Amino acid sequence: MKADAPPTGNPLLPGWFTLSVDKPRLLGARCKACNTYYFPKQVTFCRNPACVSETFEEVELSRTGTLWSWTNACYAPPEPYVGVEPHVPFAIAAVELAREKMVVLAPCTSGVTVAQLKAGMAMELALEPLNDGKL
Repeated sequence: MKADAPPTGNPLLPGWFTLSVDKPRLLGARCKACNTYYFPKQVTFCRNPACVSETFEEVELSRTGTLWSWTNACYAPPEPYVGVEPHVPFAIAAVELAREKMVVLAPCTSGVTVAQLKAGMAMELALEPLNDGKL
């Protein structure tokens, strides 16, 4: 689900994604020495055991990927998660990003159920405001 109007308010997690309505992107980091990608941004040391670099650049990660696994959240996750009150169950997707070949976890947009998800299906990043208007 994509918003029809530009996002308003502040992002719930500043610096984690761009605020483009049509083509939002996750913001990650890439090690300049070995090209390993990180999300969320990791810029203290490269966790690749074959690399000793401490030099990174911020990058916009792929908007698309392949559904690797999924589950549902039938109970409210603990803090710092902020969601709709009262809690409404939602689907959580583990998506392998197209270019980076790394798996990221995220809630699916409202209306997407676990019954609709199939391993290997194409996925695309979309932003959706929470009940308080934050993205």
